[in-house]
Amino acid sequence: MTHDLRLLAPALATWLAAAATMGLPEPLIYGLAATAATASLYLLTTHRPQPRPDVRRLVAGAALACAAASACGVALRTTAVGTGPVRELARAGQFATAEAVVTGDPQPKPGNGRPMIIVRARAEVVRRTGVRVPVLLIAADPRWLRPIPSQRVRLRGRFVPPRGPGLLAAVVIVRGPPTVLGPPSAIQRAAEHVRARLRTAVARLPPDRRAVLPGMVVGDTSRLDPELAEEFRIAGLTHLLVVSGANLAIVIGAVLGLCRLAGLGRRRAPPVAVLAVCAFVVVARPEPSVLRATVMGLIGLLALFTGRQRQGLPALAAAVLLLVLIDPELARSYGFALSALATAGLLVLAPPWHERLARRMPGPLAAALAVAAAAQVAVAPVLVMLSGEIGVVSVFANLLAAPAVAPATLLGALATVTAPLSLPLARVIVWPAGLAVGWIIWVARTAASLPYATIPWTSGALGATTLLLGAGAAALALRSHLLRLIAAAAMTGVLVGVIALRVVAPSWPPPGWQMVACDVGQGDALALSAGPGQAVVVDTGPEPAPVDRCLHRLGVTDVPLLVLTHPHADHINGVSGVRHGRTVREVLITPRTSGREARHTSGLRIDPAETGGQWRVGDLTLSVLAPLTAAPALSPEDDGTTINNASVVLVARRPGFSALLAGDVELEAQRALEASVPHVQVLKVPHHGSRSQDPAFLAAAQASIALISVGAHNDYGHPSAATLDLLRHLRTQTHRTDKEGDIAIARTRSGLATIPRH
Repeated sequence: MTHDLRLLAPALATWLAAAATMGLPEPLIYGLAATAATASLYLLTTHRPQPRPDVRRLVAGAALACAAASACGVALRTTAVGTGPVRELARAGQFATAEAVVTGDPQPKPGNGRPMIIVRARAEVVRRTGVRVPVLLIAADPRWLRPIPSQRVRLRGRFVPPRGPGLLAAVVIVRGPPTVLGPPSAIQRAAEHVRARLRTAVARLPPDRRAVLPGMVVGDTSRLDPELAEEFRIAGLTHLLVVSGANLAIVIGAVLGLCRLAGLGRRRAPPVAVLAVCAFVVVARPEPSVLRATVMGLIGLLALFTGRQRQGLPALAAAVLLLVLIDPELARSYGFALSALATAGLLVLAPPWHERLARRMPGPLAAALAVAAAAQVAVAPVLVMLSGEIGVVSVFANLLAAPAVAPATLLGALATVTAPLSLPLARVIVWPAGLAVGWIIWVARTAASLPYATIPWTSGALGATTLLLGAGAAALALRSHLLRLIAAAAMTGVLVGVIALRVVAPSWPPPGWQMVACDVGQGDALALSAGPGQAVVVDTGPEPAPVDRCLHRLGVTDVPLLVLTHPHADHINGVSGVRHGRTVREVLITPRTSGREARHTSGLRIDPAETGGQWRVGDLTLSVLAPLTAAPALSPEDDGTTINNASVVLVARRPGFSALLAGDVELEAQRALEASVPHVQVLKVPHHGSRSQDPAFLAAAQASIALISVGAHNDYGHPSAATLDLLRHLRTQTHRTDKEGDIAIARTRSGLATIPRH
């Protein structure tokens, strides 16, 4: 199959120019744009007369012209956001009142100290001065989840400069709730009405299905359980939870089919499809993948309208070129990159792979396998950069889910259109759609639960580079019969070795385990064995899914005691994961709590962990060393250190085992506890191994094993090199969850042993 590649070079030049120049000084960007424009002018205007035009020269000239336009657009926007009252406030770090228009759906995110709500907005008025620049709002008040795109709000907050390259004028740390100044636009009101009616229509479906179906149809994931989202990610099915080109293709195909049935000809059907596309984009929100698919779809409809042959790769290149010129920030959007690469894989790789596979298997199966494999191979380098993992089961998961995607999307789209007119009819339509979604959910959960569903890999640019080099080597090996035999023998040997290791490796959890530090990322979650199927859980991590998986692997179904050391999101936001399919009998919280745990612990018995108190579960005894209850209660205005120092500090003991679980206490609290710290075998290092450690506190425990619960590549620099050096100086054997995964402390005949799961 021959592809028209003439637009490819200009599109790539536009993309790369925007990505490379963003964040550079304005004079340098203008200089690079002028240089590219001059070179383009030279190539396009100075050439010797020839019978045929020099295509390579013309393409190079066009690419340089597009690069110049892209760089110039970045420079103009950089000038706009880098000057004016908003950037001046940010440089000074000042508080101010502003009016802004919300431009994107508010997104809740887990924060270091408390949940955050991220809102994209456009500042309109600052200190009675009219402006028009993009800003990013970071709020804590849950009322910030209510504004709808296009709604005007008044806010007060501290303006700070944005971190890293980008086209934001400022980041605003917002205080308090928004003051709504007016309703959203008529279009956005209509879109929100449609989304709300769809949520109502699916309300009678099982919880997982009513959360996934709106995401597949209109990108509404507001009800999606983080645990389920994580399972979709592991299975390589995350793309089904966002609106993409596949959704738009299904919608366009259905609309054109209806137009044919209605007798509309080739000239009249495309305008109807264009209207349907525009309505779809408004309801689904203009996210990067939706914008890319929209432009491609409109270009294809134009080709249909004019009678010209449609070619996918030129349409993709045109979409990339136009969108990056309109919004240069897309050049650094991972979502946009994943969408474009997946489409390129389907256009370039899928057809020849389908042709080869069709010689050995039925045509429909060959087509499905080629499409799934092509999309996954194309996006693999970017996914590795983001996650540091390679999905092993993603191709097969997509293959199994594929038959249910079109019915779920079509019926969901039909229900979306029907719900504003007849809710009972929409409820009937979503029932079979829910069955299709149920199959997709089963595939995601089954694939995610398989051993080695993902393989760890180096993240970042190095990971992507090594993956590409490996793929190149594999492609070369497939061209040679001898190399294919060698590669097959090597892969067989690796497979046999993996199976052998799986058979002879210690089972998980290891027999006699006393405590497990669960790998929950940048947060804490500990499990203390309390009998068959029972564990005392201390903290729950920042998200439900990781702690749920850890407890599932340990076979824990009963939690007689759940301890939440202090009300920071990285310690309490995973409570629903602990409660998932388990009985939680009692919850201990810091007596100084501000009450933030209440939204996670509804319906549970809650007690304060008073200093000196003891709890017994079987032969396990938990003694409370801190906090000092005489200290004042926490308030929302307290900083992170104050909240950390209110942590519950526990000593866990049973015959042959003892541990000090120090929460996130920092220097002040550690110094107050030095005299009361007992000798233990295991120390859970406070605050993820941060620099804020008192040497005397760590030395007083005289622990032979130290556990650090920490997330890989976190933004806080945890664990600190100084803390690691201090632990080495104390001759303490240190283990980290970011390097070893779940870490078990098991009792053996010779004493305690540390057994990592990875």
